[in-house]
Amino acid sequence: MPVDPYIVLLLGTVGLAALFPAHGTAAHVASGASTAAIAFLFFLYGARLSTREALDGLRHWRLHVTVLVCTFVLFPVFGLAARGLVPVLLTQPLYQGLLFLTLVPSTIQSSIAFTSIARGNVPAAICAGSFSSLVGIVLTPLLAAGLLGNSGGGFSADSLVKIVLQLLVPFLAGQVLRRWIGGFVARHKKILGLVDRGSILLVVYTAFSEGMIRGIWHQVSPVRLGGLLVVEAVLLAVMLALTWYGGKALGFGREDRIAIQFAGSKKSLASGLPMASVLFGAHASLAVLPLMLFHQMQLMVCAVIAKRRARDPERVPGAGRGSAAHAVQGQPQHRVLR
Repeated sequence: MPVDPYIVLLLGTVGLAALFPAHGTAAHVASGASTAAIAFLFFLYGARLSTREALDGLRHWRLHVTVLVCTFVLFPVFGLAARGLVPVLLTQPLYQGLLFLTLVPSTIQSSIAFTSIARGNVPAAICAGSFSSLVGIVLTPLLAAGLLGNSGGGFSADSLVKIVLQLLVPFLAGQVLRRWIGGFVARHKKILGLVDRGSILLVVYTAFSEGMIRGIWHQVSPVRLGGLLVVEAVLLAVMLALTWYGGKALGFGREDRIAIQFAGSKKSLASGLPMASVLFGAHASLAVLPLMLFHQMQLMVCAVIAKRRARDPERVPGAGRGSAAHAVQGQPQHRVLR
């Protein structure tokens, strides 16, 4: 099973924060840089999203509504149901992180890559992931405020204002300026991708540094981590089954079902980490741990499923190849962070 090299970098960043956490002035500098990086990250998201592509995707609205329901309704329902596992399998902080995981938007790049490998409806996966990310900028913090409340580490009107200023405003600014900078962003995709990922590493370092200084890692034991992995494995298996067989029950064709499965069963690390940093503050390190573990698990499992779908005898030879190749041209399949 594949291990995303970026996950190795993320784990290395966690280790760096554990050994050399930022203190005093360095912590303030890291926090300020992290805030600026988050804003720039969402500015790039806005600059990349094609408005025409999004409008064209609205014609397949049933598929997109299905993915949104899976992402922002079914996932949170299962997250709330997991409350019964506290304190048998999960501690309260780990449960809060698990619940936050269920509120995060779907991925974009990994949904596209796996849908392409499986010969599914790639344009639909592009639009579904983009819609989910856009809706999540507003819906994820609102759901977190309603479902986690003050237990999440400081949810308040001030938190929602921070979300608007740090995430939504930069995203909208990117959309407005896309007319002038869209070409530049497209031409320098690789360089900006490094900035993209570097920003997330900075967010991770800042969050885990603060967690180390506050000593919150003493709350997590290997047994609890094992329990969390079991819960996440069950959650992923259930969502993969629901998106596949639910799509069939709703009358979607095979290519659409593939897009629904890969877009509706996954969660975005790239969107979730910055949001957790804003919403959880000092508690962000424990809050993002379930998301980081789930992200690697979904990549490994979906890689296997995608390859099997490509060999599925149900597939019509050549179906979806043209659209898939066109939609993912220039997008390396191994870059599946989001």
